[in-house]
Amino acid sequence: MISQGIAKTISLVALAAIVAVLGLGGCGSSSDAPQDGTLHGVTVTFPDYLDPALSLSIEGVSAMWNTYLPLLTYVHADGAAGTKLIPGLARALPRIGDGGRTYTLFLRQGLRYSDGTPVRASDFSHEIERVLALSSGGSGFFDDIVGAERFQETKHGGIAGIRTDDGSGRITIHLREPSGTFTYELATLFAAPVPGDTPDEDMTADPPPATGPYEIVSTRPGRSWEYRRNPEWAAHNAKLLPQLPSGHYDRIEIDVVTNPQTEVNDVEKGKADWMVNPPPSERIGSLRQDFDEQLVVTPQISVFYFWMNTSAPPFDDVRVRRAVNYAIDPRALARIYAGQVAPMQQILPPAMPGHVAYTPFPHDLAKAKELMAAADPKDRQIDVWTNSYPANLEAGEYYEGVLRELGFEPKLKTLDPANYFTVIGNLSTPDLDTGWGNWLLDYPHPNDYFEPQLTKDGIQQTNNTNWAQFDDPALSAEVARLRREPLGPAQKRAYARLDREYMRQAPWAPFGTIAFNTFVSSAIEADDVVVSPIYGQDLASFQPK
Repeated sequence: MISQGIAKTISLVALAAIVAVLGLGGCGSSSDAPQDGTLHGVTVTFPDYLDPALSLSIEGVSAMWNTYLPLLTYVHADGAAGTKLIPGLARALPRIGDGGRTYTLFLRQGLRYSDGTPVRASDFSHEIERVLALSSGGSGFFDDIVGAERFQETKHGGIAGIRTDDGSGRITIHLREPSGTFTYELATLFAAPVPGDTPDEDMTADPPPATGPYEIVSTRPGRSWEYRRNPEWAAHNAKLLPQLPSGHYDRIEIDVVTNPQTEVNDVEKGKADWMVNPPPSERIGSLRQDFDEQLVVTPQISVFYFWMNTSAPPFDDVRVRRAVNYAIDPRALARIYAGQVAPMQQILPPAMPGHVAYTPFPHDLAKAKELMAAADPKDRQIDVWTNSYPANLEAGEYYEGVLRELGFEPKLKTLDPANYFTVIGNLSTPDLDTGWGNWLLDYPHPNDYFEPQLTKDGIQQTNNTNWAQFDDPALSAEVARLRREPLGPAQKRAYARLDREYMRQAPWAPFGTIAFNTFVSSAIEADDVVVSPIYGQDLASFQPK
């Protein structure tokens, strides 16, 4: 998952030394949740989408976590506890048969959408069809379902591998081959049912009815959005979903404030209750000193990096890509991010299964220049992409300087955070040479860091997530093989080897993993704020003092 701002709030940042998985107690259920006024948030950017079939960003996922519930979900908790998979709209985790090819679940009976419509098993198949019909960035999660590829081509006739029974709530899914990740993919928002008459179009301007404790009642794309309590939650859904929190506010409003300095000032003065995005790096020090009890620091599972387009000169030469890696100093980037980013030079971040720390390219500018001399690339005029969020912009400027030091003639291209990944994810965008990127957790499995970002399957004309356009058939085959197997000790060792093999090819220059900072006003109980390693900030965890 990506982040339009500094990071997928995590998700999306290194989960240092948290080893105990907490139980479900403390999630809170609905009946005793206090009813309190309005929670007011500010954000530097509007989410990419407010439609569960389309959003790829942590901003979008966080905004919809408490509105659209998948069949499976995760404990509402920070750290390792927040990676524990639990039933959502389904009564239990799936029953897996046929050697890992068949998944059977049952929808809880009596669930309703916020407009009063009953939730039906067939709504699940409809939502997967929407994902595929819209060519969503989440399409790859479901292309192993029998008939999914055909449906994506024809856009009609249904998906042969999904069978549902609205009477019993039974959902049966047939895969073409065994999958070690499909259970996690059923917990993504892409798999969250919406009413069966929801059209196959972007619903951001008029989001579908919700199943969670809140519904999105109005949106002004680019400017604001607003929640109200789901009227069907207390009446029906909360009783069926006691493992999920109900929230503490009747109303939540989020306004886009494009200047992060203004956001900080508004929270300091109590004009806003919290910042959705992290504070700008230059304010972190003063906030730690003067507002330490209001700054919630949550390590996440993430990787920040610079991608290089390996399909065209000059980055089709591995020597050039290795030179870039040697030239970048992750410590300099840690300073740019005011210590929020811990230096790292590999694919898999800490706390991800398969992570084994190593440094493949220790900072060595002389060696970088030697490699450049040997490669002697003819194409030296390159575009460098980043977004205007302050720390990301400064990181892009640093990267531009490094490339200039290596003999390139770089030109920095800066986009608004709200459309950054849409633009660089469209292969028709000219001059996609190299740029800033990050990835936070879609699900707690190492495949999430390889398949969508570093295999041929991740390369799409639109909604592309393999920004390096890297395709090594042997490595892709190994990713596919590991994806079919359950995640055990042997697989974790194989993923660690895969990390090293990819870094030998150097399609990225990774530089760090982030701890997310959430700044809240003095009116909010900071100790209770949850930042999930999967979904980011949990709106239902915010409560007044």
